[in-house]
Parts: sequence; structure tokens; C-alpha cells
Amino acid sequence: MKKTILLFSLILFSAQLTIAQNKDFKKIKELMTTQSEAWNKGDIDGFMQTYWKSDKLQFIGSNGPTYGWQNTVDRYKKSYPSKEAMGFLTFDIINLDKRSRKVISVVGKWHLKRGADLGDLEGHFLLILKKIKGKWLIVADHSS
Repeated sequence: MKKTILLFSLILFSAQLTIAQNKDFKKIKELMTTQSEAWNKGDIDGFMQTYWKSDKLQFIGSNGPTYGWQNTVDRYKKSYPSKEAMGFLTFDIINLDKRSRKVISVVGKWHLKRGADLGDLEGHFLLILKKIKGKWLIVADHSS
């Protein structure tokens, strides 16, 4: 009887973990949809609301690392000075991995569709998201 209760408890606990993980993955996908919608409106400030507003934020791109939320905003605005330069952003998520209750990593591909004069851009990314005060935020972004 005790073995049956223990087995049932483990199955129930496992099911609860799966439900929580799926809920968190759904939130991450919503966050990325929010990002692409803001980007596609030409709204870098809106796009950056999904990032941790901290000097400890890390962004690593083709030009090397940038540290801090404001420095990352400034980098985006310099690299993409107009809506035309920003183009139309889409993401393809390759893998979501729950590292702990409060940390998820996302591996994916990004694509910017832009006019023929600017040309399209694409690459891959690794995002580290952390649940801070009940909200998932990007704390590290390695995009190339």
C-alpha cells in the first residue's frame, strides 16, 4: 500500500511539474511574440521591455559584448536607426530548456526581412531568461 501511495505521489508531482513547465514555456513564447510585434512597429523601446533593466544585463553580438540595459538599447538604436533598417522580425524557436524553477534557456533562429537595398539578415540566438518578481525577463542574449 505504501509503495502504491508513493508511486501515485511521484506521478502526481511529475504531472504538476510538466504543467508548470508548459505554462512557463507558453509565457516565454508570448514574450517573444511581444518582442517581434514591438520590433515590427519600429519600437525598440517596446522591444527592450522584455529585457532585464539592469547594469548586469548581457548582450553578445557580432561586435562583442554589451553590458547593461541602457547600453543595449543604445546599441540597437545605433545599429537599426530607422524602421526600414529594422525590417520585419521573425523567430523560430529550436529548443526551450527549463534549467531551474527560475531560469529557462531558449535557442532559436531570427530573421529580418528588409528591402532589397538593405538586404535580409538572419542568425541564431541563445537567450537566458530569469523569473524576476514573477515576470520572465531576458538577462543574457547571445545573438549572431
